[in-house]
Amino acid sequence: MSVSSYLKKHSEALVKDVGIEAACKITGKSKATLGRYYSDSDEHDDRFMPIDVVAELEAAARFPHVTAALADLKGITLSYDGERHNATSKGVNQDVVALAQRFAMLMSEYNQAIADGRISANEAKRMLRETIAIQQVLLEMKLNLEDEVS
Repeated sequence: MSVSSYLKKHSEALVKDVGIEAACKITGKSKATLGRYYSDSDEHDDRFMPIDVVAELEAAARFPHVTAALADLKGITLSYDGERHNATSKGVNQDVVALAQRFAMLMSEYNQAIADGRISANEAKRMLRETIAIQQVLLEMKLNLEDEVS
């Protein structure tokens, strides 16, 4: 996957996380404009979501999809700011259980997806959602471990 398509996929995930109607209201952009930012059509190859739009949408999203994608491309691991952190986690033990559950869900999705010998686009999207959920649990776990160390 190219860098361009990788960023477009994460831009789409960001808009869908917020919801298209809410994203339009937050950014003042139309559905068509937002759609162009993540379109894989040749005519929109050079169109990307402006950084101010990314910031507005990520403030409303459950996860910083585009920021995480940019970090991945650079080999950087993200950590949430402790001051802005609203963890529902109660500690490392709960994080380990949540991680095991999420991993089991990912393996279940994989098992269903590979049953016919091919992973469809919808199956890949479900697996991607589970991998993002695992990433979120790992970030929670990292913060809890940092709290125990300090």
